[in-house]
Amino acid sequence: MASKKRHATIVGVPLDYGASKRGASGGPAAIRRANLVEGLEALDLEVTDAGDLAVPKVAAASAGKLKNAAAILKVCAELEKHTYEAVANGSTPLTLGGDHSLAVGSFSGVSRAMRDKGRKVGLIWVDAHADMNTPETSPTGNVHGMPLAHILGFGHKDFARLGGFSPKVDPRNMVLIGIRDVDRAEAVNIRKSGIRVFSMQEIDRFGMGVVTEQAIDMASDGTAGFHVSFDIDSVDPGNAPGTGTIKRGGLTYRESHLLMELVADSERLAGLDLVEVNPLEDTQNATAVLAAELICSAMGKNIY
Repeated sequence: MASKKRHATIVGVPLDYGASKRGASGGPAAIRRANLVEGLEALDLEVTDAGDLAVPKVAAASAGKLKNAAAILKVCAELEKHTYEAVANGSTPLTLGGDHSLAVGSFSGVSRAMRDKGRKVGLIWVDAHADMNTPETSPTGNVHGMPLAHILGFGHKDFARLGGFSPKVDPRNMVLIGIRDVDRAEAVNIRKSGIRVFSMQEIDRFGMGVVTEQAIDMASDGTAGFHVSFDIDSVDPGNAPGTGTIKRGGLTYRESHLLMELVADSERLAGLDLVEVNPLEDTQNATAVLAAELICSAMGKNIY
């Protein structure tokens, strides 16, 4: 009897209200232009492209400790429904960003779907930044610097309670990979959270293979699988210039692919975000091409 084909559901989120720089709203279209669907179908996947979520217009960026919160929360709530339905129906949701604030919605939906089955889900967060500011500790009020705090339950209550429960992940199943730019007050939040952090220093010291295998083990311990939220700014800007908050010293091209290849080998991927691709900052769509390649690697593309 032939095995059932694996299924993936693409959802684009053209959202850039969580960032200082505009432009990440063009990320989903840019990644699609890099032949994402064709690349996934070549892996013998059934692919549904659900299109882009509607993002409400914001006349001018709001000020304060949680900028553009109403619009971002509305988008996250809609995305939460999409990723929930994908997982509930046996599909792997692939969310294209858009800034990283959207991950509150994508992961909340995956977590709720697993929760309904009586299971937990892990989370591997790949990023140059910790994204663990709260409205009180954030120096900018930009929501894309806060999603992990919301997911862990100590951010803003409206975001933290999205989907009807909080926290969305057990800290012992949460791993942060690739950080190299952390705010001072944010560092306190990291230590309090109890999550495992692999900074660039540890990747340099132990190698991406060892780090990823440990991360997968932690995210898989007692869970039904794990979600990966991958910010393209985790990659060195020499390979990924098209993003809003670049920081030298990031992952190499091969390190980022190795991480995704090992994720695929684990066969435990429950959902994936690829965020912060900003075509306005890109060079010949190189960053979007890399994003599409990384998604395909996470879904099983091999070197041979």
